[in-house]
Amino acid sequence: MSKKIAIIIGHPDRESFNFALAQAYKTGAERAGAEVREIVIADLEFNPNLQFGYRARTELEPDLIASQETLKWADHLVWVYPVWWGGVPGIMKGFLDRVLLPGFAFKKREGSLWWDKFFTGKTARLITTMDQPPWYYFLVYWAPTHFAMKRLTLNFIGVSVRSTSIGPIRLSKESFRTKWLQKVERLGEKCR
Repeated sequence: MSKKIAIIIGHPDRESFNFALAQAYKTGAERAGAEVREIVIADLEFNPNLQFGYRARTELEPDLIASQETLKWADHLVWVYPVWWGGVPGIMKGFLDRVLLPGFAFKKREGSLWWDKFFTGKTARLITTMDQPPWYYFLVYWAPTHFAMKRLTLNFIGVSVRSTSIGPIRLSKESFRTKWLQKVERLGEKCR
C-alpha cells in the first residue's frame, strides 16, 4: 500500500522558493510510489480570522472542509513555509486556527485538563526557509516557530514531527538552492 502524503504550502507567493521545495518533495514522493495531494493555502477562499475563538462556531468554507478531508486522509503531512518574524505567515496561522478545530483534530476531556488527540499515528515533516543560518535561529532565538508548529500544534493533536530548516535564503546562490532542492527531493523519495 502506498503512502498518502499531503503537502501544505504556507507561503503566499507562488514564485517563492517554498513552492520549488514543495514541488521537489512531490517529485521524489511520487517517484517512490506515494499518492500526493496538495493544499496551497493562498489559493483557498476562507476568512483566516477565528472570530469567536471556540466560544461560538464559525461555519467552515468549502475549501476548509476539503482541506480537513485531505489532512484526515494523509498518513504524512509536509508543511512548507517561510519563518517570518519568528512565526508562520499570517495566512497559514489563520488556516491552522480555522482547520485544526476541537472535534476534528482533538477533543478536550470533560472536567479535565487533558485531551484526546485525533491525529495519532500520523507523521509530519516541516520544511522551513529563513533569512538566517538555522544554527543561529536555534541557538539565539530558540526556534520559536519550530517549537510552536511541532510541540504546540502538531504534537498536541498526536502527530510525530521532523524538521528541515534551510537558510539563509535571501543572499543564497543558485548552487545553494539547487543543493537543497535535491536534498528535499530525496526526502520525498523516502516519504519522510
